[in-house]
Amino acid sequence: MSFIVQKYGGTSVGTAERIRNVATRVAESHRAGHRLVVVVSAMSGVTDGLLKLAREVSPEPSAREIDMLLSTGEQQTIALTAMALHSLGIKAVSLTGAQAGIITDRLHTKAKIANITPKKVFEYLDSGHVVIVAGFQGQNDDGHITTLGRGGSDLTAIAMAAALKADTCEIYTDVDGVYTADPRLVPTAKKIKEISYDEMLELASLGAKVMQARSVEFAKKFKVKFEVRSSFNHNPGTVITEEHAAMEDVVLRGVSLEKNQAKVTIIGVPDKPGVAAGLFSALAESGTNVDMIVQNVSAQGTTDLTFTINKDDLPSARKVIEAQAAQIGARNHTAQDGIAKLSVVGIGMRSHTGVAATLFSALAQAGINIQMISTSEIKISVIINESEGARATQVVHDAFKLGN
Repeated sequence: MSFIVQKYGGTSVGTAERIRNVATRVAESHRAGHRLVVVVSAMSGVTDGLLKLAREVSPEPSAREIDMLLSTGEQQTIALTAMALHSLGIKAVSLTGAQAGIITDRLHTKAKIANITPKKVFEYLDSGHVVIVAGFQGQNDDGHITTLGRGGSDLTAIAMAAALKADTCEIYTDVDGVYTADPRLVPTAKKIKEISYDEMLELASLGAKVMQARSVEFAKKFKVKFEVRSSFNHNPGTVITEEHAAMEDVVLRGVSLEKNQAKVTIIGVPDKPGVAAGLFSALAESGTNVDMIVQNVSAQGTTDLTFTINKDDLPSARKVIEAQAAQIGARNHTAQDGIAKLSVVGIGMRSHTGVAATLFSALAQAGINIQMISTSEIKISVIINESEGARATQVVHDAFKLGN
């Protein structure tokens, strides 16, 4: 008998039939003697529907009320999943994030987990129940409901596995693992059997939709080994684990494309200490995550500063940028969406040369212009036009011979 945390995403519980299928899979594991905590997302499309409703009744709904609203999506699914298990003769109980003991900080819509006190979870497990926990949510120390951001159910599952000291964590989704590229863009992409935390973290943060980046970071910190699998079959998935020597034999693990990007340029920024610190501190306080940053060579005491952010953050970021640009005496600023970030990732880049040359040559031969470049020890990212993203992904994937 083992202790397993399973997580099922929105597509896995998207209809009543799929919820019954999940219940059947969970029931099989329970009858095999495993102790089970099951984390579920809202049914596919529910969260987007709730957000649309919110914006229909208010152009700028408060973050607290957004959390109150969105948390109902997962609460709907946990109750339905518990009901489906009851119909199969399985003792099951649904718990909200707060009832499961998940405490977060006070940042609404993008809260971070502060601690988990799973006393009630253990009580139900000890009495033979399958415990169904609402993903994506918790409560802060003031008792207000909070949500963990897009993909937050992954974080709930990983965090619960760490807090409960589960033997394993299984992330069930609509794909049967992590691929060398998005199979919808690159038909020849192949499934990766095993990948390191660092590689998965880079792929997740760079647009791979299989896992939320914060959940991978949490797994690495607390050494939670987990597997990404499909809820629609019983095929082996991709195991995400600690790095080992054999992993460096593979130069590149995958290619990712992140479309939802915007590029901001502040023109004529005074070239003096503290200016950049003030700008990026203000953006951080507004909850805007800044990604790639490029500063031009100073000329006549000023410079141009360009950075990328998530396109969804652009409306709120504009207010901060306008205020900061006026405060520091910048000449002008521009904002552009319709761009994408293409990245190649692999811990083998540490010990193999020529990756950048192959990447840039492949894009050049395809006539795809590079607007910005960013590198780290195990990744290279470039900004390109979003309209060229799918073709660029295929070109680069082929150039590195990653396909089947």
